[in-house]
Amino acid sequence: MNLFRTTAAVLALTTGLLTLPAQANEVVQQENTSGDPTYTVEAPKGYAMMGDLLIARPLLIGATVIGAAAFLVSLPFTALGGNVGEAGKSLVVEPGKEAFVRCLGCTMSGYKQN
Repeated sequence: MNLFRTTAAVLALTTGLLTLPAQANEVVQQENTSGDPTYTVEAPKGYAMMGDLLIARPLLIGATVIGAAAFLVSLPFTALGGNVGEAGKSLVVEPGKEAFVRCLGCTMSGYKQN
């Protein structure tokens, strides 16, 4: 197989796998609607969990590491601007919560503290 076919096959498979969380979210929302948002429980399917485990979690962990590096680089500027907390929360804490606290296949984090 030449390079073009290999690249095209990898891109096609990646694109197909990236649509799984969106499809799973739509199915979960249709099945778990009780009418009262307090009692709506996420029960993700197996393919949503596999897509989350194999694709989303590694990307979120990478985003957390890259965000931490960006936070360290921007720390002198954010300290001068007075927004160190906001920068840390948006660059490190939010991707970290989504990577390590959210259940497999779920779309919302179960951790409710700020």
